[in-house]
Amino acid sequence: MNDGAATPLSAKQRLAAGEPLYGCFLNAESPILAELLARAGYDCLMIDREHSAADLQTARAMTQAIRTTACSPLVRVPLNDAAEIKRTLDIGIDGVMAPAVNSRAEAAAFVAACRYPPEGIRGVAVPIIRASGYGLETKRYIAEANDALLTIAQIETRAAVEAVSEIVAVPGIDMVFVGPYDLSASLGHLGEPDHPEARALIGQVEAAAKRAGKWLGTIATTARPADRLFADGYQLVLGSADVGLLREAALAQIERFRPKRPGRG
Repeated sequence: MNDGAATPLSAKQRLAAGEPLYGCFLNAESPILAELLARAGYDCLMIDREHSAADLQTARAMTQAIRTTACSPLVRVPLNDAAEIKRTLDIGIDGVMAPAVNSRAEAAAFVAACRYPPEGIRGVAVPIIRASGYGLETKRYIAEANDALLTIAQIETRAAVEAVSEIVAVPGIDMVFVGPYDLSASLGHLGEPDHPEARALIGQVEAAAKRAGKWLGTIATTARPADRLFADGYQLVLGSADVGLLREAALAQIERFRPKRPGRG
């Protein structure tokens, strides 16, 4: 709710309108930082439950904070699991990302977990969940839920790249999201997201997504900053994380203002 104001467009609606989205990961488990970054102007924020200690109650509070703005709340679930996805969607988000989707079967299972019957297997508790306004918007939510959700399959292993043409062919997969750090690690290049071997496989993912008419997302890296990625045809780029932004700001301020101490540089 936005105090009577027009409901902001969702991430999927903005993508469908041809608008690229610039976002940020949320790893600090903080509704305050979520609200701050949403108010700062990010298009979307990815609540990261794979690489943070955030539980569903924290993710819900962060979603509520983001919803005070036009920013879209997204969640990366810790694993491609129907029960995990069901509970996550019930808190009322615009999109969900499953990590390490490595095959057509895993992509199909992900979509099924995201959709109510007969299109999927998502459990129905519409009269009480936050996503339906705790039952105040039941009819609207039932009518829109399956198609309105942005479903993002993360491609981050060699196996996923080998199966990417089959993954993008699965109805209901809206976007494939390249994970350059995990992909490069799976190739034996830990900590080298811009390694040429990884870059070659990423090119295969890009080509497959474009052939299938699916959206592309990824993380900015040193060699491929956000502006270059958008120019290369990506629709969603996550440029940093709340923890990283705070770290870099703290280091820069310390370097500039802290008096030098004898013997400590």
